Amino acid sequence: MSALINLAKKKIVCLGGGIGTSNLISGLKHYNPRLTVVTSMADDGGSSGRLRKAYGIMPPGDLISCIAALISDDNKELRSLLTYRFPGNSRDNKTIDGHKLGNLIMLAEILRTKDIYKALEVVKKMFGVTADIFPATDERVHLGAMTKDGRQIHSETTLDLALYGEPHGLDKVYLRPKNPRVNKKMIENILDADVIISGPGDLYTNQLPVLIVPQIREAIIKSKAKKIFILNVANKPFETKGFTLKHFIEAIVEHLGVFPFDTIIANNNHSHLIPAKYKYSYIKIDKDLDDHTLINVIQGDLVNEDFPIYHNSQKLAEVLMKEI
Repeated sequence: MSALINLAKKKIVCLGGGIGTSNLISGLKHYNPRLTVVTSMADDGGSSGRLRKAYGIMPPGDLISCIAALISDDNKELRSLLTYRFPGNSRDNKTIDGHKLGNLIMLAEILRTKDIYKALEVVKKMFGVTADIFPATDERVHLGAMTKDGRQIHSETTLDLALYGEPHGLDKVYLRPKNPRVNKKMIENILDADVIISGPGDLYTNQLPVLIVPQIREAIIKSKAKKIFILNVANKPFETKGFTLKHFIEAIVEHLGVFPFDTIIANNNHSHLIPAKYKYSYIKIDKDLDDHTLINVIQGDLVNEDFPIYHNSQKLAEVLMKEI
């Protein structure tokens, strides 16, 4: 009981986006920490990207996914409603086909209030969510990349769907603008955090687009918090194909100039068969991390047996509770 009380007092900042962050906070919410969630604003595909293009708004998808993940388990129907996706796949950005209901609710609030933060507060209150949820930037950003063979890629969707033409792979990602505006309270929350967590999530399209925001990078490095990196369960085809733990560390050092995390949490249960159609493979944990021997690597069974490319949110939360 004392561990639960202590965790409830902890100020935890989760950085990233996508399914990985949603799974993480879905498990953490049961321990009632003081959560701050920061999500990338580089998304330009799917329902979120279509609304971004059609209405000139910040992409709402990851913000809504976080709100849905934090809805009480007593209201699973409400969560399903918020994440309901209308059938169809229209190319017309303003038709309802393929849009997620939560994205449309957020769009309506942004248009009504003319302020993304006011819209966030209204939607959070509507669904009983109290955590601080921030866009990583206060303006829309575009994600670009250089491939290892020297080509430039100019959109998050191209990277996410591997439309850049593997096998050469990615060298480095960057944001335009390079130094976007950010919310001061979000930076204060990072500096004041007891624990900062990055991941799980796609390295180049979810995690790095948050970590490379200059003011966020500086705040993470400056913060005295315990800093945890959660290694993905499996490698995404093309994006991190063949990566081991060491490659993730090296990629972060390449982008930030330092690996700011003191602890890595990694899944070591590779016994569940990943369906071949997904083309994912388990990430191997290097026995020798060379210059990174001071990093504490926590290994355990964290896999979701029903869909083994992801973490089990409850297993992950339990391990984090012990480390925090």
